[in-house]
Amino acid sequence: MFTTNPFSILAETVPPIALQSFVIVMVALVIIGTLVDIIHKKNVQYFFENAKKAKLSATKTLSAGEKISVISKTIVSDIATTSELGAGKRRVAHLLGMYGTILFWTGSVIMIFCYSSPSSDTPSYWPIIWHVGAIMTVVGGSWFWFFLRVDVYSEAHPWYRIIKADLFVLALIASSLFGLIWSCLQSLNLNDRWDDKAFLVLYIISNLALFGGVYWSKFAHMFYKPGASIQKNLAEADGSRDNLPPPADAPEQYGLGIDREKAKHY
Repeated sequence: MFTTNPFSILAETVPPIALQSFVIVMVALVIIGTLVDIIHKKNVQYFFENAKKAKLSATKTLSAGEKISVISKTIVSDIATTSELGAGKRRVAHLLGMYGTILFWTGSVIMIFCYSSPSSDTPSYWPIIWHVGAIMTVVGGSWFWFFLRVDVYSEAHPWYRIIKADLFVLALIASSLFGLIWSCLQSLNLNDRWDDKAFLVLYIISNLALFGGVYWSKFAHMFYKPGASIQKNLAEADGSRDNLPPPADAPEQYGLGIDREKAKHY
């Protein structure tokens, strides 16, 4: 299972061009959904207007080298390792989901566009990357969904309470999980039983929900969040602080050994 390209087997009954066209359509849905989100919610417009206002209150002009340094540190720290989440469970779950998704999607694209022909010989590491990425995504996403969501962890809402914003994480978990089950059943060679075909359909539907629901979900935060992190660190470096006041002095500490409840927010 882990060294078998599931799309190569699928290509015995479904033309490779159909698989490739499906991927292209999913990419188009992401682009369209993101553009509609930008136009309707005006997030990007607010972002640039706020950055323009912040420049007026900057106390220092950053050189090109300083900007590159700030951006590089932001990419390595805030984006690549999500350091702003601290060293707790939330960060681990986020990293599992983020890098699992990257591996899962990368493996899908490579195997569909380069090795989907039944006669092609897929290098064993690509199916391994695909399966490991799917497992990481399911583990990280499920960990977050059942135990780490703020409304579940801090506000005592039941884990099965679903709102529109949850579409992204649920569809992401579903697409990875159904993809794994489909690959497993397909590798068992069930001789035209319905099992693998049913999970293939579920895999397709979950991908349609994931990539087609960009406007209604938090999918676009993958594009907004890196830009916001870079702008925040640039604003701190030039002294503008996004028009926010400087941090106040730390309050005095009264008493020793006070057992305070651990904060449950992020």
